[in-house]
Amino acid sequence: MPQLQHFDPNSSVDELRRALDVDGALIVDGLSQPIMEKVKEELSPYIEATRVGGDDFSGRFTTRTGALVARSPASRDLVLDPLINGVVKDFLSPYCFRYQLHLTQVIRIKPGQTAQVLHRDRSAWGDFLPRSIEPQLNTIWAMTNFTFENGATQVVPGSHKWDDSREAKPEETCYAEMKAGSVLIYTGSVIHSGGANVSQEDRIGINITYTLGWLRQEENQYLSCPPIIAKDLPEDLRALLGYTLGSYALGYFSPPVGPGKGPESVDPSALFEDSGASWGENWNDDLYAKLRDKQKMILSH
Repeated sequence: MPQLQHFDPNSSVDELRRALDVDGALIVDGLSQPIMEKVKEELSPYIEATRVGGDDFSGRFTTRTGALVARSPASRDLVLDPLINGVVKDFLSPYCFRYQLHLTQVIRIKPGQTAQVLHRDRSAWGDFLPRSIEPQLNTIWAMTNFTFENGATQVVPGSHKWDDSREAKPEETCYAEMKAGSVLIYTGSVIHSGGANVSQEDRIGINITYTLGWLRQEENQYLSCPPIIAKDLPEDLRALLGYTLGSYALGYFSPPVGPGKGPESVDPSALFEDSGASWGENWNDDLYAKLRDKQKMILSH
């Protein structure tokens, strides 16, 4: 049976990228150990209140809890982890101007859950994306230990290079066994699934996924983390959520003000500037010029 490569938190982006190129997945041990208990404390009430899935794919003994950025301040450190974002940027930048947050979700596999069907996450966009484009990079942070018995994620190393018609054999599949605080990183093209939980304990992981800035996000971040919450977040986190331009003329909005009161095409990041917060009479020529200058600066990078 194949095995995934394990790395320590001091590993370089280049090391992790080489492993992803070969296997399509890897594990970094202990990356989030210092904050995982705080994340668990903040999210436990929401996890306990979440209903199990209504079909075999989502899992009839599995709960999926979203909106983590809004619900858990500690989880924001996972989303912004420097090593993860270094790998994501290197992996996705050949295909986009800016990457974005695709999904935040706690997946709890309860005892009795059977193994999920093997799949590729890129199938969220159907067959419309050519295989030459990698649309996403995924992480599953272990909130509890991941073991073979409690449903550790099944991964088929190297399957990100396979033709779509090829099916994985049992001997080609391995299990992402890891300690709480560790993280599984895997591409959108690698074949994987949730494992069967034959133990007496929950297996809980935090699925945080990043995608190309020009694709539709799986989790609607503007509703999961609306402006009233996003206004208090760091600028780089707001940008990941999508409160910025994805590229030239991609993601702008028109402020809800009267005719002639302001610009029609505005960078979403301007929503959080004090001078324009009311979207009323403050929309003057000076602010308009400031916004245009900011757009030019972003687009020049």
